[in-house]
Amino acid sequence: MTKKEFLQGFITGLLANIIGLCTAGVILGKLSGRSDTILKVLEVAQSEDFMGKLISLGAILNLLCFFYFIRKKQDSRAGGVLAATILIAMATLLIKL
Repeated sequence: MTKKEFLQGFITGLLANIIGLCTAGVILGKLSGRSDTILKVLEVAQSEDFMGKLISLGAILNLLCFFYFIRKKQDSRAGGVLAATILIAMATLLIKL
C-alpha cells in the first residue's frame, strides 16, 4: 500500500462526502418547498440536530468510490476511501453525542 495512493483515496473519500452532503442539502432544500440555499439548509440542520443524518446521506457517494477502486484493482485508494468513511462516521457519532 503506497502512501500516495492511500492519500489520494482518502482525499477522494472526503470530497465525495462533501459533494454528497451538498447534493443531499440541495435536494432537501427543494423538497421543503421553500427553495432554500445549501447554506440555509445546513444552518437549519445544525439548529434542529439532524446534521448527522445529512452527513450520513452524503457518505453514500463514498460507497460508489470504494467499489470503483476495488473494481479497478486499486486497493490502496479503496483503503483511503474506507479510512475517510470511518473518520466521517466517528465525526458523525461525536456530533450526535
